[in-house]
Amino acid sequence: MRIDEIISEMEGDGPRSYYYFEAFIHHLFKKRCDEQDKKYIVNNDAIGYWDAFAPNGIDDINGNTVIEIKFNLSNVPPRLFLEKTIKYCLNNPQENKIDNILIVSAKPISERWMNRYHEEIKSYPLFQKIIFWGPSHLNKIVNKHQKFVNEISNNLFSLRLKTAILEPLHDWKKERDEIILRLRELYKKGQFSLFLGAGVSSSAGMANWSSLLNSLFVSYLTKESDNTTEDSLKNVQQLVSRLNEINEPSALMTARYLRKGLTRRNEETQDFISTVTKNLYSLRDKSKDIDSNLIKTITSMCLPKRTGAKIKSVITYNFDDLLERQLSLKAIQHKCIYTDGESYDPDELPVYHVHGFLPENRDSFEGLGKSTLVFSEEGYHKIYSDHYHWSNLVQLNNFRENNCLMIGLSMTDPNLRRLLDISSKSLEQSKHFAFMQRITLESFCFEHSKSEDKKEQVVDDLESAKDFLSKHHVLNEGIMKELGVTIVWFEKYEEIPELLNKVILYEDQNHS
Repeated sequence: MRIDEIISEMEGDGPRSYYYFEAFIHHLFKKRCDEQDKKYIVNNDAIGYWDAFAPNGIDDINGNTVIEIKFNLSNVPPRLFLEKTIKYCLNNPQENKIDNILIVSAKPISERWMNRYHEEIKSYPLFQKIIFWGPSHLNKIVNKHQKFVNEISNNLFSLRLKTAILEPLHDWKKERDEIILRLRELYKKGQFSLFLGAGVSSSAGMANWSSLLNSLFVSYLTKESDNTTEDSLKNVQQLVSRLNEINEPSALMTARYLRKGLTRRNEETQDFISTVTKNLYSLRDKSKDIDSNLIKTITSMCLPKRTGAKIKSVITYNFDDLLERQLSLKAIQHKCIYTDGESYDPDELPVYHVHGFLPENRDSFEGLGKSTLVFSEEGYHKIYSDHYHWSNLVQLNNFRENNCLMIGLSMTDPNLRRLLDISSKSLEQSKHFAFMQRITLESFCFEHSKSEDKKEQVVDDLESAKDFLSKHHVLNEGIMKELGVTIVWFEKYEEIPELLNKVILYEDQNHS
């Protein structure tokens, strides 16, 4: 099997192509170095610049060698490649101890690219020798290890998982600091979009999906009753809670059931919309500030800076208008978009409600009846099956054109993951970011006792649990990277505004 055959099987799969090629090279080079009685060390530090180290070299390369793996080096302009390499070496004095920088590319490096590289390198003082290995050199190694190559090429997926599971514990908070610095640089450039989910609204006390459905259940059953008293209402609430405990229905199926019960026609009626809207806002936890710290921080990100607007667009999966209230309060020009064909002025920030829009005061908005409310199976299926639905196109365009930061999303929605998968096909490595909550050792191993006000240990071996959770998080990182997304971990929701403020910090420092 030749290297071009192996590459052709990986190609066209976005970041997954790169990570499979990376796993292939790591195992092939490790085998090669073992035969030469040399060390090959995979860089397990996710924020590290180099992919691997060969302290004694590899093949005819002698001396301390760092290895950088690319799927298609020709996609990286020579100047950008050199600027990043030189900047890293200058900022890390220990890199001066390195003798060689080996660049491995899955795809052939064009003659035009190499000519431009030789011209650019004259302007850069570099102590290290840069060596390029493309398919022709890789074939020489592959031909010497055909049996081994066949084994690893047939088991790349399991090898990737094995590599992740065997990684030692790493400092995720240190890695997060580096990711925040990357986010800050991307935010500064302005090609930035925000994707907002239920976690943003819940920070202001809005009810979760389960609570909203339970409330609508009560509304439906009391509507059917001829005699609604306080006692009967309490009884209905108890019955609804018990039904959900026993039946554990799908949320979308439950929503479909409710929509059928609350309206007499197949499409959403004004009566149904009004009922959902009323329940949505009446359930809000009034003890929480409607202008939550998280919503205010997101609004701060949307404020135009002296160097221009940094947020190109906001895509929200929430029905409510809490963000719009805060944008208006801060006099930020914006346009709510919830139907196809709507336009906005260049000075306006577009806020796309891709799952529908239910403002508390409907009289302030036009055309709300044309909005597709993705509340139940019907609405979800309509968008999922229609690849050219405006909401899908909006999300795809933002994924392709901008760096996107996802806040308050669980990242489990099948349509969102499908769109990320589609948009990532043209990427080599991840370009988007998502805040995700880590499972802490305490929450995993202990739970509150129902009978007593104390915590009960439910996992015996805490050390094994710690190791298991670390591997669980690493695997999640790998899965999300294949969708083009880097995870920004947090443990408590209160951390998110603090982390977002660090992203905005650049502008505040330069224009204070």
